[in-house]
Amino acid sequence: MQSPDGKKAAVEVRDLVTHYGQRQILHAINLTVYEGEIMIIMGGSGSGKSTLLRYLLGLGTPTGGQIKLLGRDITRMRPREMHELRKNMGVAFQGGALLSSMTVGENVQLPLREHHSHLDEMTMQIMARLKLEVVNLGGFENLMPSQLSGGMIKRAAVARAIVTDPKLMFFDEPSAGLDPVVSAELDELILKLRDAMKMTIVVVTHELESAFKIADRITVLDHGKILMTGTVDEVRSSDNSRIQSLLNRMPSNEDIDADDYLRRLTAS
Repeated sequence: MQSPDGKKAAVEVRDLVTHYGQRQILHAINLTVYEGEIMIIMGGSGSGKSTLLRYLLGLGTPTGGQIKLLGRDITRMRPREMHELRKNMGVAFQGGALLSSMTVGENVQLPLREHHSHLDEMTMQIMARLKLEVVNLGGFENLMPSQLSGGMIKRAAVARAIVTDPKLMFFDEPSAGLDPVVSAELDELILKLRDAMKMTIVVVTHELESAFKIADRITVLDHGKILMTGTVDEVRSSDNSRIQSLLNRMPSNEDIDADDYLRRLTAS
């Protein structure tokens, strides 16, 4: 599939259905992310956005449907094939997920040791330093994660995610826990990765200001279904009451029973 301007699809999701036990979490999800695009996936608590991200990362087998990353169907892949594909994928997790027993530089080198073990030690160190410079952490490679601020930890995690020059990058709540200034700096970094490194980027977030700043398009999820996918202006002007409640941070005023609450916890 191609976009109107001829760009190929980097991510294609077709009729994706997932369950947790007997409970259906995602309902026939259809989504396309084109090369060089920043796609924001957003929704309220229990909307299914984190569940969708887990399946996009190949961390679960769906009940039905298809997920293609860079043209390859990951729902039919063997573990070894998925391992090879992950050389072209980067992930920045919500909390950074740096290993506390390693220096910042050693953390950034981890994907190289996993996927490019043929490289010599000096080359790995140089590549890690270069990526730390990209995220404005040049000279911090010998510090421990405990010596970094929250924003620095997030940027170090990005350096680790991009050290192999992936074509496809995933962010899980990149601005969570950050003050507005640091959050804005991270937004600028995400835009830099798209423009300078030509990455396709998928961001799961509930931060509206950040989403509106960096998105090429936004997909809004609710109760495991896609309400709409569109540009920032299209989402803002939507007449869907659920979308407007989300944008204006208004309560939904719906009754939730115990079983439904459990389902939402699982999906979030």
